[in-house]
Amino acid sequence: MMAMFGKTVYENRRKRLTSQMDSGLILFVGNQDSPMNYTDNTYLFRQDSSFLYFFGLDYQGLAAVLDIDSGEEILFGNDVDIDDIIWMGPQMSMAEKAASAGVERALPFRDLAGIVARAIRQGRRIHFLPPYRAENRMLLQEITGINADRQGEYASVELVRAVVNLRSLKEPCEIEEIEKACATGFEMHVTAMKLAKPGVWEQKIAGRIEGICVSGGSMVPFPVILSQNGDTLHNHDHSQLLEKGRLLLVDAGAESVMHYVSDYTRTIPVGGQFSTRQREIYNIVLSANQKAAELIRPGVTYLSVHLAASEVIASGLKEIGLMKGD
Repeated sequence: MMAMFGKTVYENRRKRLTSQMDSGLILFVGNQDSPMNYTDNTYLFRQDSSFLYFFGLDYQGLAAVLDIDSGEEILFGNDVDIDDIIWMGPQMSMAEKAASAGVERALPFRDLAGIVARAIRQGRRIHFLPPYRAENRMLLQEITGINADRQGEYASVELVRAVVNLRSLKEPCEIEEIEKACATGFEMHVTAMKLAKPGVWEQKIAGRIEGICVSGGSMVPFPVILSQNGDTLHNHDHSQLLEKGRLLLVDAGAESVMHYVSDYTRTIPVGGQFSTRQREIYNIVLSANQKAAELIRPGVTYLSVHLAASEVIASGLKEIGLMKGD
């Protein structure tokens, strides 16, 4: 069985969600396996984060409907057959999956289209989050009739706001998972620092820290950025050999077993020592980081922290002659 919080966590989240919505059906579509180079050779599965948040079920081929008006909850998916069992061993039934998430009713996946169609005929609103995977866009088009290219226009702003309201505040069990991801991310970056020596291949360091991430419980949450050309945003090239005197940018994080994530960006001097100018700029960034940490507390706006950190950066750059004006 995949790791989950207790079922009451998910029951309470769904109750809080529907209490913020007016009426209609909330449709959650989980992710599917995505083939890498042929049907049965797939990329590592990653469940949709919002589906995980409300149901905790880290399995392929699931969807769910929450009826805001009646309070009914239905999980959709198919039980595995003998062909799957031969390859994967005994699997949880749909009834067991539903029960583990505190959902009373489980139906075959084919029944999803009929329930959505009936609600549409009754003039009820179908609330869904903006889709980001092609297979789920196609599914939404099939069961709602909304063209895949226009689904962003029809995504429920009311649902988006309600989900943001819930997911922005972390429960103690979530904070514990985030701290696990942070600890693994810390180990990744310290390892990168130790390996950042002249003549070392960037790919060797990227591969090493990805291995630390995977051994910490899950997949990398995003492709590792590790490059001496860190001035190019989201540069995923790892082809260079490290050169003394250059800076190595590492933007990497880890994902816990429960799919909570850390994300750090650090700049490392190749060979372990900054030049005078590099150190000056590094210390400006460090001061901005410390200023932001000092200001963060409940009730403070993101913008005020951002502007305060920006003022530290602007002031520091003026002092070393790299900026003029205010």
